[in-house]
Amino acid sequence: MLPTMAILSRHAAARSSQRAISPMAIDLLMRFGTSVPAGPGTEKIFFDKRARRQIQAYAGPAASALAGHLDIYAVVSGSGTLITIAHREARIRRV
Repeated sequence: MLPTMAILSRHAAARSSQRAISPMAIDLLMRFGTSVPAGPGTEKIFFDKRARRQIQAYAGPAASALAGHLDIYAVVSGSGTLITIAHREARIRRV
């Protein structure tokens, strides 16, 4: 289980700013996202259907406004540091 509060690396902070990914979207990703292995000591976190349903229950009526901001993913180290974050353009395959 990953921590809900991630420490952003300088790279991740720069990428989230450049890609207009809000801190709230990152917080929701860390709190509700699904993780899959992404290499030695890293995990990829993204929103799947289950996570989107959890956000709907958590945010209530505000969830519809958030829906357009949920196509993102992050790569997180084993220590919980967010390495990078980007918009998801393709399906993430589970191993």
